[in-house]
Amino acid sequence: MDRRGFITMSMSELDRLKVIQAVADGGLMPWRAAERLGISRRQIERLTNRYRAEGVSGLRSGHRDHPSNHRLPDGLANQAIAIVRERYPDFGPTFANEKLRECHGIVLGTETLRHLMTIAGLWIPRKQRLPKIYQPRARRACFGELIQIDGCEHAWFEDRAPMCTLLVFVDDATSRLPRKQRLSKLHRCPRSNGHARIRHHVE
Repeated sequence: MDRRGFITMSMSELDRLKVIQAVADGGLMPWRAAERLGISRRQIERLTNRYRAEGVSGLRSGHRDHPSNHRLPDGLANQAIAIVRERYPDFGPTFANEKLRECHGIVLGTETLRHLMTIAGLWIPRKQRLPKIYQPRARRACFGELIQIDGCEHAWFEDRAPMCTLLVFVDDATSRLPRKQRLSKLHRCPRSNGHARIRHHVE
């Protein structure tokens, strides 16, 4: 109760008050009240006894108007944000948190730092970011104008042969494979030799 005599309660506390009042007045059975509030019958009896002894204020949460057990020490949040703003403005919360722990001895939870950075404008949650618009690149007009090459080094023959690289050539205009006979040929050669073969193929 505040100085003006008002009692502040949340919506869930108001709902609980109505149910406990009905139990105290004999209009609702304790087991039915327990089902409605999702708590045990013993808890209903404790709340009813507290309501009869203390009135409405007895049903308020005991944590109200008390500091949280998980609150940060005074000044720690401002210190962390000041360091991030000065030295790590382009870092994400996870990486910035690692730097704070390793270089400055400040230990915070990653989600705590994410929340602080969001409030300070140093981080935008993914759900609030504007979608990126990627302009599709137009394909080349003629066959052979652009050949895209990709290679994958892998143990294609397992333990029957040394590791080798598979090179794939794709024409940008038609998505055709210019030389199919080269696809199944696995190249295991130095970079200079491989580079020469690619140049010879494209030319």
